[in-house]
Amino acid sequence: MKPTDLTKLLIRESADIYHAKSRDFLTSHALNEFRRCPLLYRKKELGLVPERDTTAYIVGRAAHTLILEGRQRYEREFAVGGPINPKTGQPFGSQTKAFAEWAAAQNKPVLADAHAALVEHMAASVSAHVFARELFAEGVAEGVVRCEYAGQRCQARIDWINPIDGRGIVDLKTADELDSFELSMRAFGYLHQVAFYRAILAAASGHLLPVHIVAVEKREPFRCGVWQVAPKVLDQAQRENEEAMTDLRRCREGGDWFTRYESLRLVERL
Repeated sequence: MKPTDLTKLLIRESADIYHAKSRDFLTSHALNEFRRCPLLYRKKELGLVPERDTTAYIVGRAAHTLILEGRQRYEREFAVGGPINPKTGQPFGSQTKAFAEWAAAQNKPVLADAHAALVEHMAASVSAHVFARELFAEGVAEGVVRCEYAGQRCQARIDWINPIDGRGIVDLKTADELDSFELSMRAFGYLHQVAFYRAILAAASGHLLPVHIVAVEKREPFRCGVWQVAPKVLDQAQRENEEAMTDLRRCREGGDWFTRYESLRLVERL
């Protein structure tokens, strides 16, 4: 398979279908959970810790949809605005009963005007960034790949794959601010996440793609930044992912779902 043919192996399916299949396939999100705390991973797997669908997550998903999949898909998947107060001619506030009743009738996620404005600012910022614009100029959004990797059935839903040489995998993140985003890459497992994407695509296609991360702020001045992840960083994260996958098999076989804090720890420096 040629690098330019990579997009042909991607599966196009809704997020709901993809997430439903997470019960049978290991994902980067689940592996990051396991790397952090095997016990928490197991409790979530058993449904003992429900996922929270907070406003921040909804805004992030809406920004992904608008930036990656376009306005038509965005307007189809999200309700924007709300009912108008006839006395003032302005929308009811998002905390009012009228807004809650309107939102309940939409049958899809709702964005109040203020949150919709955030999404528009983020989309405009990404579009204005020369490197981000180049990365997103061609490719496939939200493509799914499934295959056997490191002895596990795995799946990934990748934000963007640009088949042009030198571009490859592009992961879009929203951030509170960019000044500490490189710390966030490590703290939230973003580097391990994209290393998982790279590895599963390589297992499925035989091609090792470059990786970029695009981040945009969720508040003024809505700065956008683009990072290329060095191959040696991805190699190290891939090794750690594969070590965690070995630990996951051992946990399943032995039933010991540890927390990673069982040992005594020593504070050695201020």
